[in-house]
Amino acid sequence: MRRLALLLVLALFAAGCTTTRTPTPDTVKELIAQSVATVKKFDKTEEIKRYREYMEGAAGVMVLPAVLKVSWVGGAEAGDGVLMKRKPGGGWTDPTFHTLVAASVGLQVGVQDTAIILILRSEKAVNSVIRHQGKFGADIGAAAVFTGIGAEASTTSNLGADIVAIAQPNIGAYIGGSLEGAVMVTRRDYNEIVYGKGAAPDAILAGRFQTGLADALKQVLGP
Repeated sequence: MRRLALLLVLALFAAGCTTTRTPTPDTVKELIAQSVATVKKFDKTEEIKRYREYMEGAAGVMVLPAVLKVSWVGGAEAGDGVLMKRKPGGGWTDPTFHTLVAASVGLQVGVQDTAIILILRSEKAVNSVIRHQGKFGADIGAAAVFTGIGAEASTTSNLGADIVAIAQPNIGAYIGGSLEGAVMVTRRDYNEIVYGKGAAPDAILAGRFQTGLADALKQVLGP
């Protein structure tokens, strides 16, 4: 019980540092701007710029500019992200917004800020994220692998995964990890700020809601 309580406190602390309790349109614009900067940074980083190979034929992508991990005996991670789906004819849909939350147990100390790009390689992966909001590796029903700086990156061994997560540290040192136990939660408040009340992720990705806020992100992601 004490360990569980500690993890909950850590999760709340991490979430409080990476999300805004009362988001505004500027909050959403800043998240999108940070997502654009994250993609550009990944493209320029020698160790992980091959992540583009995973993007070929991918059904969707989620960019999380800053996932904050706080750890002491147990650990917790949280960070907001932008999810977009590839259109049948190429290009990307308008975005829907989500938060990644995870907890881990073990002897670990420190604070780490990591940028993550989740490549959703199948419709199954996209649907798992926007509909089930379950745990990766368990409820979500989609196989996920984690790679990036400090971890072995092999496109040949990971191409069969439904979700490929590429990580790059903003602060601290990334030494590998797992999405096992991570939960993706829809940011309904963000979605409704951009699109209006009742804007659900599946409706947004189907094109029933539209915005021009993410045009720069679409451009940097490419076709």
